[in-house]
Amino acid sequence: MLAGLELAVSNVNASGGINGRPLDLIVRDTAADPKKAEAAVDELAELNVVALAGEYHSVVARAVATRADALRVPFLCSSAVLDALIDQPTNWVARIAPVQSHGWRIYADFLLNAGHRRIAVASQSSLYWASGIRVLQDYFTTRGGTVVEFDLHSSGPANVCDELVNSRATALILLVGYPEPAVSIVKSVRRDQRLAQIMIGAPAGQPEFADWATLLGDDSVAIPFLRYRPERLSPFGTRVETALHERLVEAPSFVAFEGYDTITVLAHMLRSYGEDRTHIAESWPRVSVEGTRGQIQFSRMPNINVWQCGWPPIQVVDREPARPDRFRTLYVGEAAD
Repeated sequence: MLAGLELAVSNVNASGGINGRPLDLIVRDTAADPKKAEAAVDELAELNVVALAGEYHSVVARAVATRADALRVPFLCSSAVLDALIDQPTNWVARIAPVQSHGWRIYADFLLNAGHRRIAVASQSSLYWASGIRVLQDYFTTRGGTVVEFDLHSSGPANVCDELVNSRATALILLVGYPEPAVSIVKSVRRDQRLAQIMIGAPAGQPEFADWATLLGDDSVAIPFLRYRPERLSPFGTRVETALHERLVEAPSFVAFEGYDTITVLAHMLRSYGEDRTHIAESWPRVSVEGTRGQIQFSRMPNINVWQCGWPPIQVVDREPARPDRFRTLYVGEAAD
């Protein structure tokens, strides 16, 4: 995500900046810690930044959104999908990424279409994972399916295989941290002959990243996950993808595109509506700019308290068994306007 943010800032400044002045990106690492995130928002607000951008972790993004709303600093969230990004409607927060409930329902539909009526979920304690479990449970139970939950806090990764055998599930869904315990669980399941027919899934997208293939080797393949990008990028998206590949020295994930699009939107707003924080917060519904994965516009969606961007088609993909460095598309959900 940071690579996407930085590349976009570089391109903005190469094209004249913001009305002749360079755009500055001030970076603070939240370290996946809500308290550190709140402190970073306070510090950046004191530095008179005109807007906040970024964040990958949903629970941390929720802390950023809440604090940004309280301090009246515009926040464009790049990559966190938790539906409840903030508890009350606000004009100070908008989001590029799709909402979790939509994407995970697509993933549940993929599982059911693939014949998985009884799935097991290995989960850790987190608002994000709990929200994902609710989406899966609601979708499966209303369609005659069953979701069995393994709480890793009480059972631990080493016991997952035994519990999975006893559950009679045909798929194990990983709602756990990365790299651990996700990597250890995959290795254990793949080496257990009793579970040779079990499908492993990771809707949160851990298999997208290059380290996944490095850490797991042949075990990294055939683990479906959600990917937020169209099958084919536009010429603009392709140019950005090439530049990101050069910067990262590896293929960029969709998260890099979300970072790039975040700066693209904010630069457009600063050029069009000025640097006043209130004017920026009032301008979300007037945004219409070309992003790396399609046109970007913001609207109000039911039960979503922030200005929400529509999203590209949502794919379920995995790493090809014969070519772990390549992805294959297994299922495609609809886009949102």
